[in-house]
Amino acid sequence: MFLARIFTLYPDYFPGPLNKGLYGKAMEKKIWNLETINIRDYALDKHKTVDDTPYGGGFGMLIKPDVLSAAIDKKLKSNEEIYYLSPKGIPFDQKLAKKISKESTINLICGHFEGIDQRVIDSRNIIEISIGDFILSGGESAALVVVDTILRLIPGVIGNDNSVDDETFENGLLEYPQYTKPQIWEKKSVPDVLLSGDHAKIKDWRLSQSEAITRDRRPDLWQKYKKN
Repeated sequence: MFLARIFTLYPDYFPGPLNKGLYGKAMEKKIWNLETINIRDYALDKHKTVDDTPYGGGFGMLIKPDVLSAAIDKKLKSNEEIYYLSPKGIPFDQKLAKKISKESTINLICGHFEGIDQRVIDSRNIIEISIGDFILSGGESAALVVVDTILRLIPGVIGNDNSVDDETFENGLLEYPQYTKPQIWEKKSVPDVLLSGDHAKIKDWRLSQSEAITRDRRPDLWQKYKKN
């Protein structure tokens, strides 16, 4: 069973969409499970204080190292990786998602305020990851993105495991256009090649479409694709 363990100040944010649809069914089948840890439960004073002002001055507050480390040390088993959702982290992409999906557990720390004390990151070998070049009010929505991405790669979660093979990023390209019934809609028809029944031609058309879209929309991916 794959376990997603999330350290957060707002446990009520979860499970959200993670216990519905295919993910809910997979949870019922015990393919995966979700555990939320309320960081406030590990505060050391009667006021449940989890944050304090940063040394050196500056705006905002930081999550205290003693509180967060207490939560981590209580819950983690040996050799489990810990990830902190941070705008200065390494990019979270499909390659990293695949790597994590082969583990038995993912531990995610949701930051708030101005982040967390650097000493916790260093002492617990926490890996900082980012879902994009933008700032969120907290790590919870980013954690949902990460867990969602990984769960699709867990065997048995998606009804047809082969359905992920042709998706965007799986071969370094953006996905080709998709069409369904009706064949003609608002005077627009499905491309003839998709109606031909010629699987080789369809495959070639889809590849050419993926290449064109990637070249136009993501020149960075296109350059990597050409090198490979």
